[in-house]
Amino acid sequence: MAQDATPNVNRRKFLTGAAVASAATVVSPPVGVPGSSPAQAQTPKAAPPSAAALRAESAVPVGYSPMLDGKAGSDFMVDVLRSLDIEYIASNPTSSCRGIHESIINYGPTPNKKPELLTVLHEESGTAMAHGYAKVTGKPMGLLFHGTVGVQHAAMALYNAWCDRVPMIMMCGNHPDAAHRLPGVPTTHSAQDPLAMVRDFTKWDDQPGSLQAYAEAMVRAYRITMTPPMEPVAISLDAHLQEYAIKKDQKLVIPKMRIPAPPQGESGAVKELAEMIVKAERPVIVADRLARTNKGQALLVQLAETLNIPVVDQYGRQNFPSRHFLNQSFRGRNVIDNADLIIGLELTDFWGTVNAYADTPHPSQRSTIKSDAKLVSITALDLYIRANYQDFQRFQQVDLSIAADAEATLPSLIEEVKRATTPAAKAIADQRGAALRKASADTDARNRANAALAWDASPVSMARMSAEIWNVIKNEDWAMVSRDSQQSAWPHRLWNFDKPHQFIGHSGGAGVGYGLPAAVGAALAHREHGRLCINIQADGDALYAPGALWTSAYHKIPMLTVMHNNRGYHQEVMHVQRLAQWRQRGVDRAYIGTEITNPAPDFAKLAQSMGVQGFGPISDPKELGPLLQKAVKIVKAGEPVLIDVVSQPR
Repeated sequence: MAQDATPNVNRRKFLTGAAVASAATVVSPPVGVPGSSPAQAQTPKAAPPSAAALRAESAVPVGYSPMLDGKAGSDFMVDVLRSLDIEYIASNPTSSCRGIHESIINYGPTPNKKPELLTVLHEESGTAMAHGYAKVTGKPMGLLFHGTVGVQHAAMALYNAWCDRVPMIMMCGNHPDAAHRLPGVPTTHSAQDPLAMVRDFTKWDDQPGSLQAYAEAMVRAYRITMTPPMEPVAISLDAHLQEYAIKKDQKLVIPKMRIPAPPQGESGAVKELAEMIVKAERPVIVADRLARTNKGQALLVQLAETLNIPVVDQYGRQNFPSRHFLNQSFRGRNVIDNADLIIGLELTDFWGTVNAYADTPHPSQRSTIKSDAKLVSITALDLYIRANYQDFQRFQQVDLSIAADAEATLPSLIEEVKRATTPAAKAIADQRGAALRKASADTDARNRANAALAWDASPVSMARMSAEIWNVIKNEDWAMVSRDSQQSAWPHRLWNFDKPHQFIGHSGGAGVGYGLPAAVGAALAHREHGRLCINIQADGDALYAPGALWTSAYHKIPMLTVMHNNRGYHQEVMHVQRLAQWRQRGVDRAYIGTEITNPAPDFAKLAQSMGVQGFGPISDPKELGPLLQKAVKIVKAGEPVLIDVVSQPR
């Protein structure tokens, strides 16, 4: 990626010379090679290059000044970063950002602190790490990538973050001035408008042409990414601004950063909704990406408990306690279809919530709700939407639309509901609560009974895996840093998710390769709190970005990864099977192009190669409990660990 910027130092010649200089010390083949002997085995190995030789490789050419005449531009850039609440910057080494890289690790009284540089092995992994980190902390991580190629590598993970509405600030290096950039790679990896390729799935971007413009752009970027709807932003960094000295007469100012208050629902509309809630006989709340902060869950509980309103959690965030009797997520279709008032809080897909679509050779669609049901939407998505990528889903007409941040609107809505509640409404709510308590207990009993099915099966069932994990973490301060939809939501069926930090939701854009690095980023955020992080990791997803394991080992990010190793892309198996059935061709060949076996990857060895303790693969469920207990001790000691479990498809 990088190209040597020193004209009279030829790296190839330097390395060739070093090899020649040491050739005399290695004149015979080692033991085990034909013609070798024990005496020859004692021949000294080639010595590594000396410190002087290494300095010579990067020496400043003769005739050039070895020092900048003044403070480096990238030092000021780091001053700007340190004025913002950015703890970490994930970076894959980049020549176009070498100036700011060097300043982060060397400049100031506390180099490599706030921000601290995190080494990632791929830009997509670094972006997914920032995604997971933001969903725990509610604030952005910085990203530092190389030119156009770094942006292209990051694009898929950036799209996931866009769909999932999380904050992050991506910086990429660029050499915009053709008259001053070096030939070769620096030119190939530059562009007139390097962020054009991601503009449709970033909220804002800029390419500042001066250091003062950079300071203002970074502060603006932080404000924008932290204003609902939160989305990624991007800044292109001029490589020459980083590397050159600041002019002595240049006065630079870092603007103060103040994050705008999130937009709340208009008071009249909030009052109207409260009256609708009080009058409804069968209201339901559906929440997707509601809980933007740790306050979100408590606010939703408070609203639901005012009149015993059932809640259907779509798991975009940790919106509602999993074992609360008002959590009716596992009978959500029944509750929604019989409701007379449906309140959608930060829903991406309201249409899919109230409609059914048959995926058949003759597709059909229909509304599933009652014809007189009233629909209400509160979402910040109405404040900001793009046209190209269809992450906003199909249009659904509603009876009342409040364009505002739902979490910020809840306090005023709760007060209006309390004010409007009548004795008659309270009596109906009490009856509704009794019925919902029974329905919740029945659902729990069914889940436990279903979990016992195939309990001793091999490969291991997802219910058994989830139950065994719960048994070893239930008394710990734990957090799940992965989604569980690929495990038929068994963790949510069996575990007690009652704290706002215990779940981070799904990827947003469903881009494969998100899971493992996002889990590492989330575990990094939990590390300072000493929480036990659990990542139930899909095998196909892990193979997109296995280098995230190395980052977790290198930066000592403790996390328990339990591989859901079904040795295939099972969702795609089902798609191929469905099409084969449509065409009456049989499903016995659906494994072609979807299986991950023959050979089956050994994830324990893969983890070990990355510096992570790895165990397995195991397929006997009786081995899982004791191994999990051992693994938890390792994680609590501050290290990442992986258990490879050969498992049922879902």
